Formats: sequence, structure tokens, C-alpha cells
Amino acid sequence: MDLIPAWVDGVLQPMEKLAVHQRGLRHKAVSVFVLAGDKLLIQQRASDKYHTPNLWANTCCTHPHWDEADTICAYRRLGDELGIEGLSLRAVGEVRYRANVGNGLTEDEVVAVFVAEAGAELAMSLNPDEVQAVRWVSVDALLHEIVQTPEAFTPWLRIYLTEHRTQILGA
Repeated sequence: MDLIPAWVDGVLQPMEKLAVHQRGLRHKAVSVFVLAGDKLLIQQRASDKYHTPNLWANTCCTHPHWDEADTICAYRRLGDELGIEGLSLRAVGEVRYRANVGNGLTEDEVVAVFVAEAGAELAMSLNPDEVQAVRWVSVDALLHEIVQTPEAFTPWLRIYLTEHRTQILGA
């Protein structure tokens, strides 16, 4: 069972991930944005994900395990999802959002956000259970795509780029 940190009656405690999303409880999360100059690495979520399958998201995101440090979680997930190692992550603060992610599930997250710089030739090995594709895209082009086809992107990516872009990307 995948236990993540969630708040119940104001107290942070370990909870099963699916139950947290079904109940719409506030919980901890981690998001990573990998940049190469003005390009952002985004991923298309695997088709078998239990929520938001096939949608484009930021480089990677997840929930820390109970008692797992946010930074350790971010590095772990870069490796688990994308096979990325050796980047230097920089914490850029926390973001909070709440969004319906379909199938009666809600993300209500307090997200530790990390940014890393890499070259566009970054070595990756995609985990097909997590990610079906990746691509580098300029933030301006991505914002344009989100306006044109918002349904192709996860709610959290849309929120990050419309409400927290300066905090996350500095632009």
C-alpha cells in the first residue's frame, strides 16, 4: 500500500494514496521542472494511470512516501519516471492548489517545487508504466498550446503556469 502524508482533522498522518484522492484530502506532493535554456521538459502521462492518463504534465510529479524528505522524493521520482540522474535540484518554494482530476478524484496538494537546468541532450530512460512520451517546449509555446487545447494538459500544469509561473520559472 502506498502511504502518503495527508492532513486529517488538521493533523498530518500516513494515508493510502487512492483514499486521499477519493476523499479530496489536502496532502503533500512534489513537482519537478527541468529546463534547457528557454525550453521545459514535459511528459505525457501513461495511458494506464488511474487519473489524468494521456495528459501532458510538467517534467515529473508525485507524492512523497510517509516520512520521505521532499528533495529525496524529487530525485527518486526523476529516476523512477524518466531515468534521469545527476541533475542538481533547486527548491523554489511551495504551491497549493485544488483540482478535480476526474473519476471522482480530487488533488488538494501542498507542493514542494524544484527546478533543474539540463542540456537538451539529457539522457533519459522512460518508464512506460508512468510516461509515454516527453518533449522539450518553450514556455511561451506551451502557454499557447494550453490556451488552444487545455484538455490536453493536466489541471496542475495549467495552474502552475497560469498562477505560479514567476515563482517556479522566474519569468
